[in-house]
Amino acid sequence: MGSGFAKMKKQARLMEQQLTAMRSEMKNKQITGTSGNGLVSVVINGEKELLSIQIKPECIDPSDLEGLQDLIKAACDHAYSQVVDETPAGMNLPFGL
Repeated sequence: MGSGFAKMKKQARLMEQQLTAMRSEMKNKQITGTSGNGLVSVVINGEKELLSIQIKPECIDPSDLEGLQDLIKAACDHAYSQVVDETPAGMNLPFGL
């Protein structure tokens, strides 16, 4: 009976190490999202932390700030959806972890 428990503990430690390695890999992964045919791009990491925003000058129209805001949001949504697609199965990372 004791050896079965020891084996389960060993497997649990191994799974914990694998999860830690996957989290580290996701933290270091950089994912780019774009919108407006590349007018706006954002880079996030695998933990959905925003790393950078790039806006092309031709996209800036002071009379249409709402349009620029929409493009930024669309680029972020694009990047976030890629994180979900690239997250290893069984590793559900809550937002902001």
